[in-house]
Amino acid sequence: MGSGNLYLAADSNHQSFRGAMGTSDRMDEIDIVRNLENLQRSGGIRPLRTGARSLKKLLALDHSPAVTLRSNGDGPVNISRSHLIRELAQIEEAKTLPRARHYLDRLRRSLREIHQGKINDINLLRWKEYDGIFTDSLWLLDRRDGSGGHSAWYWGNFVPQIPRQLMLRYTKAGDWVLDPFAGSGTTLLESARLGRNCLGIELQASVARKARSALRDLPDHTGSAVAIEVGDSRKIHLYDTLQSHGAKSVQLVILHPPYHDIIRFSKNRSDLSNARTPGEFARQFGKVVDNVSAVLDPGRILAVVIGDKYEKGEWIPLGFMLMSEVLKRQYRLKSIVVKNFEETTGKRSQKELWRFRALAGGFYVFKHEYIFVFQKNQDIASRDGGKYASMGNSPAKSETNSES
Repeated sequence: MGSGNLYLAADSNHQSFRGAMGTSDRMDEIDIVRNLENLQRSGGIRPLRTGARSLKKLLALDHSPAVTLRSNGDGPVNISRSHLIRELAQIEEAKTLPRARHYLDRLRRSLREIHQGKINDINLLRWKEYDGIFTDSLWLLDRRDGSGGHSAWYWGNFVPQIPRQLMLRYTKAGDWVLDPFAGSGTTLLESARLGRNCLGIELQASVARKARSALRDLPDHTGSAVAIEVGDSRKIHLYDTLQSHGAKSVQLVILHPPYHDIIRFSKNRSDLSNARTPGEFARQFGKVVDNVSAVLDPGRILAVVIGDKYEKGEWIPLGFMLMSEVLKRQYRLKSIVVKNFEETTGKRSQKELWRFRALAGGFYVFKHEYIFVFQKNQDIASRDGGKYASMGNSPAKSETNSES
């Protein structure tokens, strides 16, 4: 059997298969796995390179983003076409036969095996394909994602890319996510799109109702459970609330609180945006952390999205104040991410005015916010016999989303 032979798939049945890496409308005509096995039997570096080059050229003839192939008889596998071509190019350019066979064996394994992380669905044998998942601590986002039911009706909501990235990194499909500051439902919308379950807590009933409407109209809902409860995140009985939706704990908490009083969201005294001082704001936020920590599994992630503010000519480091508040609890800091902050509703079309104010006042215009990533200590139980932070308070009045 010559190493230059290229084999067609035994059954090219035009069925479609969708996966995380993209979509292909048919089974690829080239039997990738069989050709890689044939290359593995090459007797020298030259025929191995030749075979890799030929296979790479054939794959390049089709410009669809993904190749759908059979790996080991367990069903189709979806793989990025550009990634497959890059891997074959690396084999072709290898200087020695052992190195070329190493690259070839690595590629074959990635098509036959799955090696996922403990807290996400990332296949580490195909890690190069996850171009859309951020790993750097600086996130530069051009604009807010407005697809999939997202809109900017709620003043103070955050960009959907943030919860999406956090869920892709720190949850598996079917896990539960908790958002204690649900607002317009950004986290819930992304959860529904990604196949994660999500419980949101929102202080204002009118805001929660509008968020539920957006969830009902979501075009690409995966069927996961998403619910918004109306209540105070410092006091609501989260364990009981989760149980009412078929869960006992959560695997990720995402907190996007008010940036103190930059925007006053309501006249409710329980609203953190009405805290009298930054110190009081941080202490009240700490009570939210206490409550949500009771239902977060040990070893899992709590993320805080927050920006700073100016007050009477002084920079108030809200981000580091909240970071310090979390670290008083049983958490360790995993990462600090800085995200660019190009526009807000209040500063839109006023860039020149704010530049003048900065020059006149000796300050710098805010262009960033923080994403603090904490990991709950492994030795802390997610629930201590029901004695969690909200013990002694009656359950808050709830309004459940019909999709939950």
